[in-house]
Amino acid sequence: MGFADELIKWQKQHGRHDLPWQGTRDPYPIWVSEIMLQQTQVATVIPYFKRFMARFPDFAILARASEDEVLAHWAGLGYYARGRNLQRAARQIIEQHAGIFPHDTDEICALPGIGRSTAAAIAAFAFGTRGAILDGNVKRVLARSFAIEGWTGDRKVETRLWQLANDLLPDKSIEVYTQALMDLGATVCTRSRPRCHTCPVKATCLAFAKGLVDQFPSPRPRRTLPERQAQLLVIRHGADVLLEKRPSPGIWGGLWSLPQIDMDAEAGGTCQRLTGTSPARIHSLPVFTHVFTHFRLHILPQEVMLDRRPIIVEETGRMWLPVEDAIHAAIPKPVSRILKSLV
Repeated sequence: MGFADELIKWQKQHGRHDLPWQGTRDPYPIWVSEIMLQQTQVATVIPYFKRFMARFPDFAILARASEDEVLAHWAGLGYYARGRNLQRAARQIIEQHAGIFPHDTDEICALPGIGRSTAAAIAAFAFGTRGAILDGNVKRVLARSFAIEGWTGDRKVETRLWQLANDLLPDKSIEVYTQALMDLGATVCTRSRPRCHTCPVKATCLAFAKGLVDQFPSPRPRRTLPERQAQLLVIRHGADVLLEKRPSPGIWGGLWSLPQIDMDAEAGGTCQRLTGTSPARIHSLPVFTHVFTHFRLHILPQEVMLDRRPIIVEETGRMWLPVEDAIHAAIPKPVSRILKSLV
């Protein structure tokens, strides 16, 4: 049997069959799961997926919801542009496709937040469409199986992997094969400590034959993450805290956050400017670091207590919320960490 046949046979016996988005041809849950699974592990996604589907069970409900509510159900999952794009795509499906998820792979790929690999995965699972996928797990499987040298993010290496992925496609059982590739990369051909003895294609794996499994694929070229610093102002009056909505583009776009200022900015003066009220007390909370994909952010939270609560009009992009309610709002994980330390 060839590569694809071995994987299909293995998946039927040893693959994952009980994930909450499996066992359906409905493109809606398949699409939601594939977006959530971008750069996020299955175990992390499952509870978010279940909560999201319970609140937004179809395209129309998701399209009508407020961005704040969508992001509140996404908070903690990271890469928040995915959540915003999910809603944008739902609205596009309602407006341009009469509420029906497009069958054509090119039309799927044209939806916000969907690239070539994700489109192919959705089309395979929902419609049985034959097409190659190439996510991080699949890149690793192919790089090892065929001893493809180089970092998989390099354009030339990625082009070669796409060609391989297309050449290996079976003529039938595309959804089983697609799931098999995902399962193999996630449970057997893992980044570290791969379980080669259980691999269905170890007999033809070139990296295994050479005893060089740990050397494929080549690691991403080492780079030093830039270091940034910022203060987050925890402006409070009693049990309430002041939140500020972040602009849609950029970090934490569209989320509610604590007002952020440079490290050399004066917290009291900023508070006066934002609220029109001088602080009664300013207290530094513990500094901590949050790592993004492209930089590290060293955060100094400053607790700023007010004697009176000024009226804030929400149209200004700011609002007061009880701390316990704010924890469950659409806020970034570092802000949630700060607020949880206050209750």
